[in-house]
Amino acid sequence: MHLQLQYCLILAAALFCIGIYGLITSRNAVRVLMSIELLLNAVNLNLMGFSNYLDPSNIRGQVFAIFVITIAAAEAAVGLAIVLAIYRNRETTDMEQFNLLKW
Repeated sequence: MHLQLQYCLILAAALFCIGIYGLITSRNAVRVLMSIELLLNAVNLNLMGFSNYLDPSNIRGQVFAIFVITIAAAEAAVGLAIVLAIYRNRETTDMEQFNLLKW
């Protein structure tokens, strides 16, 4: 069975909207990082869907999606390390309390 492009795009749009909503409304730093991961996964789903739709024998979209997954993993590791360091100093992960760069 061949998955239609519309279903893939609808799912990716839903994931992207959920990620944007979480990014805008969340005050917790870990939730913000999870929302960014949802955004990147929606982009990966679009890459895979368009790659499969345009040329199923070519794997350019899949290779690019693997690069995005790798960058997302590095971003999550660095982001969680920063959040952990701030939590050790401030005892909170609330984004409103992160004022380390303010004068």
